[in-house]
Amino acid sequence: MSTERVHPVGAAQPPGPWADEGPPWRPWSAPPSGRWPWLSSLALAFFQLIGTRFASERQPDRVDLDPLAAVLLVLGPLLLVFRHRYPRVTVFGTCVVATVYLAAGYPYGPIFFSVALACFSAITAGHRRAAWGAVGLSWLAHALVSHWLYRWLPPDGDGAAGWWQEMGIAAWVMVILALSELARVRREQVVRERGERAAAERRRADEERLRIARELHDVLAHSISVINVQAGVGLALLDQDPEQARAALTTIKGASKEALGEVRQVLESLRAPGSAPRSPAPGLDRLRELTAQAATAGLRVEIHHEGQRSGLPPGVDLAAFRIVQEALTNVIRHSEARTARVTLRYEQRALHLLIDDDGPANSTAGGRADTGSGGNGLVGMEERAAAFGGTVETGPRADGGFRVEAHIPLPNEETP
Repeated sequence: MSTERVHPVGAAQPPGPWADEGPPWRPWSAPPSGRWPWLSSLALAFFQLIGTRFASERQPDRVDLDPLAAVLLVLGPLLLVFRHRYPRVTVFGTCVVATVYLAAGYPYGPIFFSVALACFSAITAGHRRAAWGAVGLSWLAHALVSHWLYRWLPPDGDGAAGWWQEMGIAAWVMVILALSELARVRREQVVRERGERAAAERRRADEERLRIARELHDVLAHSISVINVQAGVGLALLDQDPEQARAALTTIKGASKEALGEVRQVLESLRAPGSAPRSPAPGLDRLRELTAQAATAGLRVEIHHEGQRSGLPPGVDLAAFRIVQEALTNVIRHSEARTARVTLRYEQRALHLLIDDDGPANSTAGGRADTGSGGNGLVGMEERAAAFGGTVETGPRADGGFRVEAHIPLPNEETP
């Protein structure tokens, strides 16, 4: 999943490449979070004071360092304390301090480190326009001082600086800005990748929840349907035919035990994600058990095989079993049919399923409830087939029954 902003139709267009991407500029209101880099700023102030002292010894033509120079050398790092919370104020402030320092005629030296660090922080925080504008204006001010205002500014007798010197300073400025832009791009890439990983994890979690919900629905819907039918039979025959009622209760016990086992297997995947299940997932080899359960509910199921039977991938095998299970459950719940036919057609690259019943629909149900009343059975069948690129079609037959037809492509053997 991409982390890019989505702008609905009619909304304002996204800003251009030079627009600031940071929060609105409220220089006197504290942001919700941020660090105060005191130690690094203090270390830089110490470095600028000591480094400028050594640099001044090689620049006898510049103005000697005095208390004002010391204040300016410390003021830049002091502003850097706020670079994480107020990057725009910091970059403009350090540029102004550096410009005043150079306009006063003090020696060249490490004072540019404050400007470079403030520029880096502003650009990586998304305030590109502010950083480029502040550094550009600072360079123009320096060029103005070096080629025009030097007549009225210290040191006395100073001449115009060479243009090669200005080009060298401009080159260093471009290097600082380029490195800052590279850091910004890398930071955005890291943030984007982190967002994509988080989105992928959320998507996998959603898919797993959907899979578990689908499994629980299929297991419980079928078993509870059988239990409901047998409970009705047991209650009706409890006084007239105790033996038949006992058989119905035995069927209820077996169906509930099997349902509990399958539910436990599904829930184990929640308690220990990634662990292998203790029992294999059901597949078409368990159709006989499914038809036996349906028979206890009064539904006789005929199974027909067409084509050459072959082993199916576990996922396809489970999906086919659940589709047949849900289709027979719907017959038990929503139809008065006493016979259903399951046809398994094995094709070279696909598995074709047909589940037919003779109807008619249960008058109390008013038809197949899942087709339009918000049930999840048919939706679950469609989702299972769609997971493998297949389809499920359902609807009444011309002779009054109902048909579920599923087509599930088989994965290519060459695909890992």
